[in-house]
Amino acid sequence: MNKQQEIVDDLDRLLEVLPQFVREALDAQGDLPDLIEIVLDLGRPPEARYSDRFVLLSDKEINREHIDTVLKRVGDFGLDNRAGIERTLHRISAIRNRQGEIIGLTCRVGRAVFGTIDIIRDVIESGVSILLLGKPGVGKTTMLREVARVLADEFLKRVVIVDTSNEIAGDGDIPHPAIGRARRMQVPRPADQAAVMIEAVENHMPESIVIDEIGTEAEAQAARTIAERGVQLIGTAHGITLDNLVLNPTLSDLIGGIQAVTLGDEEARRRGTQKTVLERKAPPTFEVVIEIQSKQRLAIHHDVAKTVDLLLRGVQPRPEIRERSVAGDIRVVQESDLDELMDRATNNMFQQVGSNPMVVSEPRLGKPIRVFPYAISRNRLDKAITEAGVPMQITEELTQADLVLTLKGQYRKMPKRLREAEARGKPVYVLRSNTKAQIQEFVTELAGDKESNAMLEAERAVHQVQLFSKPVELSPQNPHIRRLQHQLVERYQLQSTSVGDEPERRVKILPIDLA
Repeated sequence: MNKQQEIVDDLDRLLEVLPQFVREALDAQGDLPDLIEIVLDLGRPPEARYSDRFVLLSDKEINREHIDTVLKRVGDFGLDNRAGIERTLHRISAIRNRQGEIIGLTCRVGRAVFGTIDIIRDVIESGVSILLLGKPGVGKTTMLREVARVLADEFLKRVVIVDTSNEIAGDGDIPHPAIGRARRMQVPRPADQAAVMIEAVENHMPESIVIDEIGTEAEAQAARTIAERGVQLIGTAHGITLDNLVLNPTLSDLIGGIQAVTLGDEEARRRGTQKTVLERKAPPTFEVVIEIQSKQRLAIHHDVAKTVDLLLRGVQPRPEIRERSVAGDIRVVQESDLDELMDRATNNMFQQVGSNPMVVSEPRLGKPIRVFPYAISRNRLDKAITEAGVPMQITEELTQADLVLTLKGQYRKMPKRLREAEARGKPVYVLRSNTKAQIQEFVTELAGDKESNAMLEAERAVHQVQLFSKPVELSPQNPHIRRLQHQLVERYQLQSTSVGDEPERRVKILPIDLA
């Protein structure tokens, strides 16, 4: 596979707009292929920013004459305080004082990079709507530009770019050749982006629409309207990870929207949650979310609907991670565990401890239940276990625990340890508060669960004895539960005895011919 081919669009034209002493300093500095932007702030030395560092270009401070020199050589600034150089991809952004005067400039180098989407070409070709996320400067717009070109030139689709700040297709009326045959609609004001998005669909019949920086609720709603009309959307949004969108009330509609739902008692018990829970309210606008972690590393969420559903349950799924080597080879360094987690979540059964959600698991019959307390008073828990006489132990190791006990407030935050517990399939029991009464209620009800399972084991063993006429030994239990098991066996007109020494003493059920 060939390496990416990078084209710096007329870097000389960007350098030409800078003050003479800044140009000379940049030439002396070198490393122009790695240059990201030049910062000119009134009363400060000029600064060059590279991918891995920044450099002060001179001891000389920028004055108003220097800033005016740049302003005369670039296009007009829009309401978003951005300007450009015609037929290039360079961007000049302004900082103004309270009187509206420009006192700072950020001159961003615009690049067209071919080959950036080879790493996700299969995803784009599938026709799904894709949302790109990543921190500023990581290459979202560069990839978006290349996606537009490939969709138009190689996949022969009707592509329209909604170009709010002329970042995708460059400044001026003629779009930059880096977008290929894709058409570009300019946006007169940033506030008009949502309207132009709808206009693009209604007037120009695109098969794919490319949008940069979806940042408002109106734009998110426009994106949903477009997706519902069957148009493929490729866009970027403000955020670094998918989690950011889940927590962002303005943009959460992009991944299906979040709503509070009140469940019935039976459903809440089945799910093991409170009656009021957060749920995804609609299909996601974007079926796939790609987090650009670096220029050569991407995390791909192939099924946003399932991913968001798991996140709302406090489970953090692993996305597929792809990397591009220096030689240009693409490899998958982490497989997604989404399907495995969804199967586990679907198969889980739930019940309530009082009004507290808990996950049911098969207790380790006959052996002490090992509890990993998280944000729970260990002293109170230990005392409650002792007073109840329950075969239960507190463990410091999550991997050795049979269940996890925590508080409602902690479960809502879902810290790393609780996410790890659910990822390992550990049942999580949730208490409203850290009080003695709540902890005692948990211990008592869990003891009741142990008793129920012990009796169920005895009943199954009785049927085995009746069917095969062979003795069956049950799991070790405390004296109280053994007595109940003996009574159960008597009701079936069989004989039983206790064998073994404490704490391994257990009930043995005998067939009639051995009684």
